[in-house]
Amino acid sequence: MGQHAMPVDKNIYSIPNLLSLLRLALVPVLAVAACLNEAKLFLLLLGISLVSDMLDGYFARKLHQVTEFGARLDSWADMATYAMMILGLNLIWPVIFEQQLIYLVAATLSYILPVIVALIRFSSFPSYHTWGAKLAAVLIAPAFYLLILYDEQAFFRLVIIFHVVVAVEEIAITFMLKQPRTNVASILTILSSSDHKSS
Repeated sequence: MGQHAMPVDKNIYSIPNLLSLLRLALVPVLAVAACLNEAKLFLLLLGISLVSDMLDGYFARKLHQVTEFGARLDSWADMATYAMMILGLNLIWPVIFEQQLIYLVAATLSYILPVIVALIRFSSFPSYHTWGAKLAAVLIAPAFYLLILYDEQAFFRLVIIFHVVVAVEEIAITFMLKQPRTNVASILTILSSSDHKSS
């Protein structure tokens, strides 16, 4: 277990954590913008949130501030932000919401099911941040904006399908682990490590 242990936050208010906290702080503001049907404000705030999501991981690695608390905070901010994206679609762009409803349900399940499985197995929130999850997080921003601004449905749907694949990998990782972990690169990492149940 020692070789996978992550450092405890000596400074909770590190740059990466502050960026994650910013995203959490933007969640209620996004909700208000969606309820008021303020499309431009919603897209602007969402853009700030999504950019900060990319920056917090970069700074965490660059400043050697990758911690278990930071990983979990990032995951909470991710889920809350994605929930606001769906809320915004529903309230501001209801026609698009109806068109993409099946894919939005799939996206929601891809976030919820890995959490449920991890909570049942480890009583712990999963924060694997796999390479697949990182790529999916990068792709969802342009997919969302292209859908809203240019009605580009095919790319959006492909990205959602990719999110589902990522969710399946995360669930598999949870079942293969002996104990909870954060920041797992991929299922291949588990297969080659002592955390694999069969090893």
